[in-house]
Amino acid sequence: MSITSADICNAADALEGFVGFNRKLGKYIVRFSEDSFGMDVPDDSITPACEFVWAAKTGQVMTLSRECLQILLEQNINDRLNFSEVLQVYLRRTDLPEISAERRRL
Repeated sequence: MSITSADICNAADALEGFVGFNRKLGKYIVRFSEDSFGMDVPDDSITPACEFVWAAKTGQVMTLSRECLQILLEQNINDRLNFSEVLQVYLRRTDLPEISAERRRL
């Protein structure tokens, strides 16, 4: 199966759920409603999963972060996150550089 950078970017844009940093636990958590985080996660740290995986590089260029994808993968809820095999292949291919693309944050 041939996977292109466009396939990987589309899979990242299809991620579902919201990510926030839980200060008590000291780690990122994923929920599927912004209302379900509680008081220990500040509103400004709640990010849609499809945006969480993109890190700012320069200007409007962003990098698809393997580190952030790994955080989502470690949640062990791949089906709910819509974390596809395409993204898992991207994570495994550390011999290739991270994908950079021009994008605008939501």
